[in-house]
Amino acid sequence: MSANRLADATSPYLLQHKDNPVHWHPWGEKALAEARSLDKPILLSVGYAACHWCHVMAHESFEDPATAEVMNRLFVNIKVDREERPDIDQIYMNALHALGEQGGWPLTMFLTPDGEPFWGGTYFPKEARWGRPAFVDILEAVAATYRSERSRIDRNRTGLMQVLKQRAQPAAPLDSAILVLAGDRLLSLFDPEHGGIRGAPKFPQASILDLVWRAGLRTGNPAARETFLHTLRQISNGGIYDHLKGGIARYSVDERWLVPHFEKMLYDNAQYLQHLLTAWLATGEDLFRCRIDETVGWLLDEMRLPEGGFASSLDADSEGEEGRFYVWTAAEVAEVLGADAAFFARFYDISAAGNWEGVTILNRLTGTAASPEEENRLAALRAKLLSRRASRVRPALDDKVLADWNGLLIAALARAGRIVSRESWIAAAEQAFRFIAESMTGGGRLGHAWRAGRLVFPGFASDHAAMMQAAIALAEARPWDAQHYLRIAEGFADALVRHYAAPGGGFYMTADDATDLILRPLSSADEAVPNANSVAADAFARLYLLTGDRRHRDVADAVFHAFAGDVPKNLFATASLLCAFDTRINGRLAVVVAPNGSDPSNLVDSLDRAVDPALTRLVTESTDGLPKDHPAHGKPALDGRPAAYVCREGACSLPAATTTELQRTLGFAV
Repeated sequence: MSANRLADATSPYLLQHKDNPVHWHPWGEKALAEARSLDKPILLSVGYAACHWCHVMAHESFEDPATAEVMNRLFVNIKVDREERPDIDQIYMNALHALGEQGGWPLTMFLTPDGEPFWGGTYFPKEARWGRPAFVDILEAVAATYRSERSRIDRNRTGLMQVLKQRAQPAAPLDSAILVLAGDRLLSLFDPEHGGIRGAPKFPQASILDLVWRAGLRTGNPAARETFLHTLRQISNGGIYDHLKGGIARYSVDERWLVPHFEKMLYDNAQYLQHLLTAWLATGEDLFRCRIDETVGWLLDEMRLPEGGFASSLDADSEGEEGRFYVWTAAEVAEVLGADAAFFARFYDISAAGNWEGVTILNRLTGTAASPEEENRLAALRAKLLSRRASRVRPALDDKVLADWNGLLIAALARAGRIVSRESWIAAAEQAFRFIAESMTGGGRLGHAWRAGRLVFPGFASDHAAMMQAAIALAEARPWDAQHYLRIAEGFADALVRHYAAPGGGFYMTADDATDLILRPLSSADEAVPNANSVAADAFARLYLLTGDRRHRDVADAVFHAFAGDVPKNLFATASLLCAFDTRINGRLAVVVAPNGSDPSNLVDSLDRAVDPALTRLVTESTDGLPKDHPAHGKPALDGRPAAYVCREGACSLPAATTTELQRTLGFAV
């Protein structure tokens, strides 16, 4: 007799559903075999622990015995955590897009017993509303069609499978001109008043921001620079930012960045931290430095787990309400701050009426300027509100460790610690790296998700690519351990090529020994995180610069060749691929030769101020250990003083011993 089978799951999302009256199965051959033996269609529900609308559909339908009875009678029901199994999510989300539907979660797909999709949607209300039919009506209609119109089901299935199996067609190689074209096109989509892409909802769109910044650097376009900075200022002042503790929410439902979708995701904050570092180095603005400190503080205080890795997300909901943990009434602010409440309200948009559904989301979008003395006073008042907030019921923490998201965060944290001279931040990045490299591996390759001592294995291309980037960032932050981290990066690279490489270039998302899917996803499209092929191509391009090994260059070039045809079709979705291409064609390695006892800090600081994402650096006592065919091999210091060489494609510059000389070599001045 069937029953809910999620009790043994480790995913917090699946465990949220273990007591549903729905007879949920985890994804796997057992569930597919049951569907085949009963000749029942599969209802696949994909979501994640911090997802508000996933909670809504669960409360309305999956916790309702009457709805569950229909689901159990007509379908084999499978529940998937999209963060734990992004491969499954990507396959069936692509199927939904092929049906002409906009994606989102919860993802609700209907499959044949062999796992092939034939129809689907996202959130379905329990009762018919907003022009959408009731969920039970959908269930009965789909099941009836499956029973009596199998040929119609088969036509849909065949068409969707043909779309899913399509590969990028060969195209002309990418050209550097595409960077300028893409930058200009994407720049035209930005909101000149509020920043970000025009309209609502507003997502941070990290890869697009990266590309706009890079295109601005290559062309000297001040509009690109200012658009990047303006967007970061608006996000950092908006309600999407947690003004009491730090970090950003997943997106804003309005065009002003005021009202967040309150879940806080690790990957968003990793990318936000990278952007903050660039913005601060470019401007020196206190706003950006403050947000760096606050966001890292939140990550270390609330997202770091005892084992050293970082948790995946904080829920949007608490006590059954979205955002309840974060919002305030004017009366509560007055109760906490007393006579200072009016002063605080002037800067943080607090009024008796509130700015969202009768309550207030703290923000600094009013633009009210504060003096340094007033900022100090505001900081003390924020601490009081934070102390009060700590007494509230906290949103749930999804404490699974994802190798790819952690890789993005480790790279950002290592860079942040290096740039602002916070040794403890680099140490935290190293601890997380060690945990993943030692506890989330098997047979020389990575798993994907770890929780409570259990590992989802094998991992994905995204895990190996992101951890390559993490290792490279730590090699830059720890000069004395650089070769150690580069060897680990090359180990991840070898595993990626051995188990994930696709014929003709690029990488499948899943490993060659993953057996529970209808196909191996192969894509260049970004989602909320940059595409695995883009992250990998960027990492291989950097490894080529650092090691001189042409095999790494060739792997990167094969990625660009494989997906060149995708870029002109969708610049928006391939922004991270173009960023990686920029690293490949404009990437430079700055080698600082600093003999023992010398101080290279002036040269290193100049490298940081270049704010060029395509610049990679190596600080070393001697270049004699580099391969003999590396362009920097044998490059000396100057009379015992540190010297910098800027190298690319087999050649290095003349040595630079002063900040002025290095800035001239890099092509910028401060």
